[in-house]
Amino acid sequence: MNRALIRVSCILLIIFMPVLAVASVESTLEIMQSRLVGQVLPLVATLGFVFAGFSYLSGNPNARSHLFLAVIGAVVGFGASSIMTFIRSLVQ
Repeated sequence: MNRALIRVSCILLIIFMPVLAVASVESTLEIMQSRLVGQVLPLVATLGFVFAGFSYLSGNPNARSHLFLAVIGAVVGFGASSIMTFIRSLVQ
């Protein structure tokens, strides 16, 4: 089992090595940021609000804090690029 895993790992490394050699760290981070902000964050924010809504409808005493945390998470998540731009301007 271990030998087969090592062989598969070596083959995958050989196949994907040119892709890794061409990729730069900055472009990879920009792609990850755009995917997180464009796809993952709206999904997570929606799930947070849905959870807070179900919590409220079920009569959970912590529903207000769930809604508050969902709002704070969405604000920080969607404002992350602006926050980073502000911090970069302060550093430079």
